[in-house]
Amino acid sequence: MRAVEERARRIVESAVELAEKGGFEAVRLRDVASHAGVALGTLYRRFRSKEDLLLAALELEMAELDRRVAEELSQEGTTLARITSFFQLATRSLCRRPQLTRALLRAVASGDENLTPRVTAFHSQMQVWITDALCGKDVTRSEAIPSEQDLAVAYTLQLVWFASLVGWSGGLHGQAGVIAHTRTAAELMLREVGESAASRGSANG
Repeated sequence: MRAVEERARRIVESAVELAEKGGFEAVRLRDVASHAGVALGTLYRRFRSKEDLLLAALELEMAELDRRVAEELSQEGTTLARITSFFQLATRSLCRRPQLTRALLRAVASGDENLTPRVTAFHSQMQVWITDALCGKDVTRSEAIPSEQDLAVAYTLQLVWFASLVGWSGGLHGQAGVIAHTRTAAELMLREVGESAASRGSANG
């Protein structure tokens, strides 16, 4: 079993190297198999398509991001500061290899129903990290368990971030733009949440 998993990892790492050099179009399965030193049939037994292979590469990227989140992010400070820090880290981590990231974005947005579980896992992990940043250890909160409102804010911020990444991929703006867009969305949403809470408090009073 270990030999099988090591072979699969070698295939994925070969796809990453090819994508880094030439983007999505460079990840031809025959070339990946040759680069990894395996038969094409061996590759097909593990990965059904280029998109399937690239989503496996995304899982490696997410594992690295998870390590960095655990080591580098503080759960102290204001909610906006924590959210901004997270999206700075996530954006810079994923975009450090631009060609690869553009290939990964195309795979995520491929629309292949067979890949839905992997795409869902990607978005679910993002949701966890964002809600962690929302809750943190903010002394103004009575608890650190995400509310329905927290989950809604996190989901919307994820959509803004992903859409802005697509814009970055198409050359509309740089990494700083992705971070700025997401921060602005967070600031507006958190302000609205605060004002809504204040309004409810006034009404109850």
